[in-house]
Amino acid sequence: MITGQNKKENPILNSLIPEHQKKVLEKLSTSLPLTVTANLVNDEGYWKRCCTGRWTVCDVSRYGGSWKRLFFERHLENILKFYIPDTTSPNEVLDIIPLCKEYVRKLEIDQFLPPVKLDQKKEEEDVSDTESDAGMDEPSMDHFDLSMLVPALCHLEELHLSYGVKDCGMNFEWNLFEFTFRDCWSLATALKKCPTLKVFKLTRSKVDDEKARILIRHLLDHPSLTELNLSHNLLADRAARAVGKLINRSQLVSLNLCDNRIRAQGGQAIAHALSKNAVLKSLNLRLNCIEDEGGQAICHALLVNITLTALHLGSNEVSEPTATLFSQVLAQNTALTHINLSCNHIGLVVVVVDVLFGPTLLHLTIWKQDLRNGEQIKKDGGKQLLEGMTDNKTVVEFDLRLAEVGQESEYLINQAIKTNQELARLKSLQRQTPTPGPSNAEEKHPELD
Repeated sequence: MITGQNKKENPILNSLIPEHQKKVLEKLSTSLPLTVTANLVNDEGYWKRCCTGRWTVCDVSRYGGSWKRLFFERHLENILKFYIPDTTSPNEVLDIIPLCKEYVRKLEIDQFLPPVKLDQKKEEEDVSDTESDAGMDEPSMDHFDLSMLVPALCHLEELHLSYGVKDCGMNFEWNLFEFTFRDCWSLATALKKCPTLKVFKLTRSKVDDEKARILIRHLLDHPSLTELNLSHNLLADRAARAVGKLINRSQLVSLNLCDNRIRAQGGQAIAHALSKNAVLKSLNLRLNCIEDEGGQAICHALLVNITLTALHLGSNEVSEPTATLFSQVLAQNTALTHINLSCNHIGLVVVVVDVLFGPTLLHLTIWKQDLRNGEQIKKDGGKQLLEGMTDNKTVVEFDLRLAEVGQESEYLINQAIKTNQELARLKSLQRQTPTPGPSNAEEKHPELD
């Protein structure tokens, strides 16, 4: 009879011959304690049964083809997602660390539960009149302390976090989505003590400038971090300056700052760092507001940068002046392959004027006018980009949707892109097909000598 107690006291599984070992593993219960099976059973078939019996959808390809890794990563994620501070025992997390630390490579935690609030009526009964008059501090909303876990995961390479509560329904409150300063410090400490981390994503967590600067300060000179994603937060110009410093004090290859509050000064700070960088390959600044000042600064940086291959400046309020300078980038830069300038005013020269209409001061956005003949003209930044594309042989994707570019210019740019795509395809085929050398020809046809 096979029991967990027998296996724990006398673990002879690995000493059995393969035929007997296979029979034992086929009959082994998936409900055995992890303290028994974690470091003893390596059979993928057993861990596949554990996974499919617990979860309906199991895509093992996302876990390097390892069912054991899939099980322990998802098991640990579930514990963390439903951990309630001051209610759940920390030992539930600490006890699993020795069992899973060898197998966890990535953690994706899309919710952190806050402490449970006591019933308001019960609070009022328990609090004396004196204490009520003196007032009480708001209850702590700090979440699980990641500094207790992350440094212990010796093979952790990816960490994806989002501080919030899913499916809260009618119990919605804004403080359920609070990334506190204590959370920030504990996370920053954890990141600094995790030298194996390659990918860090902290999204939809209301991270502001102060908290971002704390995190970035602890990421400076990180030995292995290559991808940073701080999208959908509250980062502004001060955080952007800190990011600029990080770009040149790390090995970052991909940086995503999509949907934040970065304006012109922040764009200029990132551009300054970009002009001195030779590592970063992908930069996403979509859904910010760097405007033409920031856009032109990035263009100047791209005239000297030779490593960035993907740039996303969609929805940044850039217009024709940026497009004019970007045409020089297209003509000179041979590294860029993927560009996105969608949802901007590329086709316009925008001028904002104040008009006094009666007692009301109006801010009007108008087309720039040709003062020589007084006629209103539409400056098409798309034509400027088209001029740059005529000399470009490397860009294979250029998104100009909703950028107010003329139809003719957009069509001709797309034709140039198709030509570049075909060139890239042919180069790829040439690299894959080795050319036979003269020595091979001599061996095949010795009679030609």
